[in-house]
Amino acid sequence: MKKILLTGLTILLATFAFPAFAADSINKVIAESNINKSAISISVKDLKTGKTVFALHENKPVNPASTQKLVTSAASLNMLGQDYKFETKLYKSTNNELFLKLGADPYFSTGDLKALFNAAKAKNVLTPKMVYIDDYILDSVNWGEGWQWDDELNPLMPKFGPYNLDRNLINIIVAPTSPGAPANVYPEVFYPIGFMNLVTTGKTNTVKVVHNTNLPAGMLQIEGTVQKLTKVTIPVPNMKRYFRLRLEDSVSNAKIEYYGQIAEKKLPEKNIYLIKSISHPLKTAMIDILQNSNNMAAETVFKIAGGKFVKNTGSIDSAIKMFNDFCSKQELKVEDIKIVDGSGVSKNNLMTADFMTSFLVAEAKLDNFEVFKSAMASPGSGTLENRMLYFKDNLKAKTGTLTNISAIAGYIKTQKGRNLAFDIMINDPKVKQADKRMLEEYILRSIFANY
Repeated sequence: MKKILLTGLTILLATFAFPAFAADSINKVIAESNINKSAISISVKDLKTGKTVFALHENKPVNPASTQKLVTSAASLNMLGQDYKFETKLYKSTNNELFLKLGADPYFSTGDLKALFNAAKAKNVLTPKMVYIDDYILDSVNWGEGWQWDDELNPLMPKFGPYNLDRNLINIIVAPTSPGAPANVYPEVFYPIGFMNLVTTGKTNTVKVVHNTNLPAGMLQIEGTVQKLTKVTIPVPNMKRYFRLRLEDSVSNAKIEYYGQIAEKKLPEKNIYLIKSISHPLKTAMIDILQNSNNMAAETVFKIAGGKFVKNTGSIDSAIKMFNDFCSKQELKVEDIKIVDGSGVSKNNLMTADFMTSFLVAEAKLDNFEVFKSAMASPGSGTLENRMLYFKDNLKAKTGTLTNISAIAGYIKTQKGRNLAFDIMINDPKVKQADKRMLEEYILRSIFANY
């Protein structure tokens, strides 16, 4: 009897000692880093029970950077459905008018645009009276709240909206001439943009586009040296203008005789028939958002989902209403967070680690969970291409990086077979990003080994 009591006591003590030992291992990792503990927020929850297994400053609102894409894309996926497709459709009215109904497709290209008008030519639409664009799917606000003005030339930060085309990027060609002489600078496809050309032909390639607020609108400064023909990719300054130019090219390429203006008009409900539709699946965007952190796709999907929620034109306001409604249905409180965009780019966003893991636990119970989880990055892929390789197939995560901020959130299966949701956010301006990322990995290693 005494032996049985001692055995039971040993098991009981081990049960209580286990969480303490695991927590101590994480605290030790943090203590051994050169990062201020007050700058670190962590939440780890059991996926099955939803209970917290480790927490540090879990209720402190912090900028989540791109880990915010986890919550906005999951809510959007739930709203749109996993079979949703971005569709761009060309119609003809019985009055011989063409209507191009935009789907804000993040993957719509000039080649796709040409295919639509080639299809019109094939169906003998030779001299339309008018060409209209239905752009009502999204509003005309194509830049996020709190986005940095110096990101306007960052190819990772293109504008977004109903006129998405060619990923909203344009190539600038910089061609050498004779040594010491100015280089030739021009856009790869026609677009009305001017340059203050400060590039000279030299022995190295150091070309860069510089934001100069003293230049008039429509002009960019480009400087450096060029040795061989170089392409510099920048965001399209005016999406609508670029789209119309490519549309005119497509009409001309199809040999359709049209010399009138292109106007905006909502697609009529009657007296029209479909010529051709081009589509791309939402699943492609989910992978691009969660693995590659595509900001333009994240913003577009979030707004489209908002539009569907309010049954009207998509906007950031409708997207936030959609998100809050989703959270309400999952019994998630949004009072301590702030979301102002779909990508996490804005410094005005705020998230708590506890909210993130509560969200991930709730998402794991939904029918679309496998679609959502499979779209996330694994070690060796996407933004984890050279990170977290230690975990192999036991980790699915989304990273986040902004000035001073590094974060990672997702799901981990421990060595003991336990499935956990986690969120780690580090906001310390005095520490290198590489050191923050190293600490994230060692915290996850401790979780992996001890829980």
